[in-house]
Amino acid sequence: MSTAKIYDIEALITGSKYIKQLIPAIVNIVYHKLLQYDITARAFETRSTSYEGPVDPSLTENSPQIANSGLLKIMHRKMFLRAYLNKLCSDPSTMEFWYYLDKVGMMHVGRGREHPLHVEYVHIGACLGFIQDTLTEALLSHPRIKMDRKIALVKALNKVIWIQNDLFAKWYVRDGDEFREEMEVHQYEKEGYLDGHKVLDDIEEDRSEGSGSSNGGPRSPATPKTCPFSGIPIRAKGEASPPKAGKQSPEGEETPVA
Repeated sequence: MSTAKIYDIEALITGSKYIKQLIPAIVNIVYHKLLQYDITARAFETRSTSYEGPVDPSLTENSPQIANSGLLKIMHRKMFLRAYLNKLCSDPSTMEFWYYLDKVGMMHVGRGREHPLHVEYVHIGACLGFIQDTLTEALLSHPRIKMDRKIALVKALNKVIWIQNDLFAKWYVRDGDEFREEMEVHQYEKEGYLDGHKVLDDIEEDRSEGSGSSNGGPRSPATPKTCPFSGIPIRAKGEASPPKAGKQSPEGEETPVA
């Protein structure tokens, strides 16, 4: 792996403490934006942004459709986005990191979930762009980070977000569907799990906005010896990650990023 890529990983991990301090505020900003527009708010009422029926025009976090729905409680969705953004601050030199980002893409096309969710790609892209803009502005205006570190951290984050966008596109693109196997195996896993293993840290709802990682300070990355994508096999769109022999994933509900 090139020195530039190793430097991106190091910048992301060593700067993660600053990002984690911003995450609670960023989550609130993102969900406020999502509920501002009826077309993106539809996913909270109907589990699909393509639904064209009537939608509450004044949907807020306190609306009955949000507050009283067991599966779509807005605070639960915020907690998941917090955990997801914390995951983006972990070590991208591990394959688990990229498998989970791939699974996040699958979750939004109605696959791999006991309760399917469908969010159109145009809204996914807009949400990722808004998160990227918010993070970039917050980091560049941070008073305690030197400019060279700001630039390195923003560049590293932008690369991860763009790769996440590509992994979303992988599940939305329909080219070659006529050659895909007719039968696909769907596996359902609990929120925050990958192949039966927990990959997201628990995020307490009442945690203060300035708190850092529950696992202590940032870790220095081990120097990767191969490209982190070299281990990802080509697989059918019904799979989020390579199956493990003799092991079944626990059933449960997944919750989307946005």
